[in-house]
Amino acid sequence: MNRIIYLHIKELWLHTESRFKLVAVVVLLGWSVLVLAMVGCGRKPDDPRRIVIWHQMRPDEQVILHRQLAGYMAAHPGIKIEELFKETEMLRSAYVVGALAGQGPDLVYGPSDPVGVYEATKSIRPLEDLFSQEYLSAFDSTALLRYRGHLYQIADKIGNHLALVYNKKYIQKPPTTDKELINLSKAIQAKYGYVAGRPNVYGITWNYTEPFFFIPFYTGFGGWVFGEDGVTPTLDNKSMVDALNFIRQLRDDDKIVPNEADYEIADALFKDGKAAMLINGDWSWAGYAQKGIDIGVAPLPRISATGLWCAPMTSPKGYSMNVNVDKEKIPLLLDLLKYLLSEECELETAKALNTAPTRRSLYRHPEILSNEILQNSLIQITHGKPMPVVPQMRAVWDAMRPSYQAVMGGARTPEQAARDMQAQALRKIKEMNE
Repeated sequence: MNRIIYLHIKELWLHTESRFKLVAVVVLLGWSVLVLAMVGCGRKPDDPRRIVIWHQMRPDEQVILHRQLAGYMAAHPGIKIEELFKETEMLRSAYVVGALAGQGPDLVYGPSDPVGVYEATKSIRPLEDLFSQEYLSAFDSTALLRYRGHLYQIADKIGNHLALVYNKKYIQKPPTTDKELINLSKAIQAKYGYVAGRPNVYGITWNYTEPFFFIPFYTGFGGWVFGEDGVTPTLDNKSMVDALNFIRQLRDDDKIVPNEADYEIADALFKDGKAAMLINGDWSWAGYAQKGIDIGVAPLPRISATGLWCAPMTSPKGYSMNVNVDKEKIPLLLDLLKYLLSEECELETAKALNTAPTRRSLYRHPEILSNEILQNSLIQITHGKPMPVVPQMRAVWDAMRPSYQAVMGGARTPEQAARDMQAQALRKIKEMNE
């Protein structure tokens, strides 16, 4: 356990700007282990009918989870289920520290990308021996996250992906190619005019400060983050240069996106009717509809120069089991999981949030087939590429971010940024492995 805690401190060292902050990190990690050991971090071996779930669900997802858990407890008197929200990064770190202390929640819920860290720290239990093949065959294959020969997560949602969101006030037929997107955006901006040189309605916006939102353009120009071995970064290439040039062209030459746009700015512009189109994830769509916007969702466009669809990263979101769970408690957890992963619960979630279910039978359900947003979301998922769960992915994100932002800020050329991304990624991976 000390070795793993050391690795977590080392990882934080690599992402910490000063030695003063590192001292705080070391103190906090030491304090966390002590506290987890004292309070049990949510697990009480002497209370086998108490189940604890940690998750990073959004408020709208939590409403549904609360309702479903209440229904389960009503049908199973004596069972007490407690759930606790933690922000994504905190969930990953706190879960690993808790599990390594022999504690932590019984179940952890979240996206697929932390699974590589959970497996490396031996903090989650393989699941293939707990479920029959007949049961697992009822799920879409992308919902069953297998890593290094074991099943570690079963998802109730697939996707967690970006797509093109459009306001039907401005657009009836969404663009299918990059050229159509540019021409449509320019036409909308011309129609609604300009004030002080800025469009009253931008053609499109998105969070172009973060590399996660850049990936669809990188894939559209033929790139991917890793080579065939799945762990060696592939960032210094023509696809990267072309994609960086393309985004800069949309802003600086075509002038169809704002001069600045992080997540909050892009979100606000779309909600206020100041942008006709937005690139955002399936987690956001229900919120726009609740704001009274008549939205449509469409696959991201095809890049004319390559003939390739812009392919966002996709990932399942689901449940993993703590390695410390007592054998006697496993049947209770399996019963709860089968309830939460049931057709009834997944359909309820899909209808409320427009998220893609994982039960294959639901893809033929009338309420899924008649849901235009969900059907287009499923098409987008087929165009997407699964997010790697290897720990090296974190190094790639951290290597891409500064150079990508430097290009958008005018401080670096796309060619130099591509070289720097690759060098940084290789250096960070080497440091991870030392």
